[in-house]
Amino acid sequence: MSHHNTIKGKVFVVGDNIDTDQIIPAQYLNLVPTIPEEYKKLGSYALCGLPDSHKIRYVKSGEFNTEYPIIVGGKNFGCGSSREHAPVSLGAAGTKAIIANSFARIFFRNSIATGEVYPVEIAKEDLSKELSTGDEVEISLERNELKIIKTGKVYKLKDIGDVREVVEAGGIFQYARKKGMIK
Repeated sequence: MSHHNTIKGKVFVVGDNIDTDQIIPAQYLNLVPTIPEEYKKLGSYALCGLPDSHKIRYVKSGEFNTEYPIIVGGKNFGCGSSREHAPVSLGAAGTKAIIANSFARIFFRNSIATGEVYPVEIAKEDLSKELSTGDEVEISLERNELKIIKTGKVYKLKDIGDVREVVEAGGIFQYARKKGMIK
């Protein structure tokens, strides 16, 4: 079983109120995540609904995976519809964690239920102002810290508690099976 106690890599920075249409536009909702080919395709479209002011694409055209395993957002990340495709497309693209000041509740829940990404809240600072896309960070889920590699500056993250175990198990069903709640 893989424990992602530390997640290291480049960040992709977005602002407040990133909604599910920006994460995965409606025209791709017919892709079925349980079909491996379509799951992969979902990844290639992750965050493709961002406005063109985002010069950098989250997933390069023609690719299925992102080079940015960590997304840094502001307030209310994942607002909008309740589509599970949103966290799934991010997970499919290779996103490991999303650091934001706050999450829309349904997105937060779906992230955990699907086991695709760690939704981690940062207590005070707005990291989307501190960091630029491409900066490297290291996240410790053990210590609830995020360290900016080039400056060595450390930020406190909110403890995600049991959420970590559920995501590590691969989502709510796998977790329930592991714990013997369901057969």
